[in-house]
Amino acid sequence: MNMIEIITDKKFGKALSREQIAFFVNAAARGTVPDYQLAALLMAIRLNGMTAEETTDLTLEMTHSGDMADLSSIPGVKVDKHSTGGVGDTTTLVLAPLVAACGVPVAKMSGRGLGHTGGTLDKLESIPGMSVQMTEEAFLRQVREIGLAVIGQTGQLAPADKTLYALRDVTSTVDSLPLIAGSIMSKKLAAGSDAIVLDVKTGSGAIMQTLEGSLELARAMVEIGTLAGKPVTAVVTGMEQPLGTHVGNALEVKDAIDVLAGRTEGELLEVSLLLGAHMLILAGKALSMEEGRAKLLDALKSGRGLKKFAQMIQAQGGNPKVTEDLSLLPQPAVIRRVKVGRSGYVGSMDATKLGLAAQAMGAGRIFKTDVLDYSVGFVLPVRIGDRVEADDLFFTLYAKSEADADKAEGAIREAIRLCDEPVKRPPLWYAVVTRDGTQFSPEAEDMGKRG
Repeated sequence: MNMIEIITDKKFGKALSREQIAFFVNAAARGTVPDYQLAALLMAIRLNGMTAEETTDLTLEMTHSGDMADLSSIPGVKVDKHSTGGVGDTTTLVLAPLVAACGVPVAKMSGRGLGHTGGTLDKLESIPGMSVQMTEEAFLRQVREIGLAVIGQTGQLAPADKTLYALRDVTSTVDSLPLIAGSIMSKKLAAGSDAIVLDVKTGSGAIMQTLEGSLELARAMVEIGTLAGKPVTAVVTGMEQPLGTHVGNALEVKDAIDVLAGRTEGELLEVSLLLGAHMLILAGKALSMEEGRAKLLDALKSGRGLKKFAQMIQAQGGNPKVTEDLSLLPQPAVIRRVKVGRSGYVGSMDATKLGLAAQAMGAGRIFKTDVLDYSVGFVLPVRIGDRVEADDLFFTLYAKSEADADKAEGAIREAIRLCDEPVKRPPLWYAVVTRDGTQFSPEAEDMGKRG
């Protein structure tokens, strides 16, 4: 067996055998074939796709290409959560403490961001002193003691995915559904949790921008989890606009703390409650969505969620007082409040362009070696469908210079369309996918959005 034969088979649209997939996955993990052959195979997969069986085989081979995390020393059902990414998507910092406060251990390994704003780890590192690196032993001990830890990947989990992911980024194969599903699920399965909740984004700021594509991805990942013996629930949520009102690393930490402190509500809280309720159901701590939501709201209103977040920050070397004093977070050199300038309705947003505006300010990376400015970003209080007046606050910029603020102001205005007629707000969520099928939200039903 050799790579040329495998590339040729996929080039002509043939289904690869488990043995062929195992061969190239192991080669990717060990670096025993040249990148140009792996790149050729990735492009053949992107153009010709994979069957459900091939996608599952790919995922399981990548899962077992390196270490497998063992969470068995942590009592209880461990439920992981993963988002396919977006703008202002700060749900982990809200729901992880709330779920842990409800008695479900959260042992989460997260990632960094490349593009748009930073990932969960970057947001956490904006907290003074906060460390997201620790040994596996310390990670397990922390979850046993306080029920919560969010850290970077430990050991050598799914090394084949690391190689293939880097090649996908530079070969225009990022949008291949089997490669997306395999990448996400191999890391989640290797991370060792007992069940998984997936937040699959759809809309202008998502990887899969159409509902049909998002549903296809959700169903593929649920099927992989089912075949791997893991309960998986996938929720398709909207990314037509930033989820939270704050975009930028320290700003998103502030947003999460404001939510946990009960000072703000809105889409970030609602999606966190939605995903968190599914986590409680999979953990056996709630029998229904209503019960799960009620338990999470109790953890919120009692302050237990915010306290749990402070405990995690302290356990990982950070200053827990940030949960009481937000001025301890990194502060920008320039703060600019921008007015709308005309009356009308917020008609639509290009969430990707908004994310790129934050990236250009220094909140996200273009290259992996880029150093983030944790203090920069923007706060966007308006939502699609809102009525606005000329003198209303449109957004607030947090920049390192007036020149950066000028560029960001222009980019954000360009990304938001104002109109004269009222428009409907987009649904918060569209569908829930499980092994038993797909349930659409009432709003999606009303819009006739079926996949």
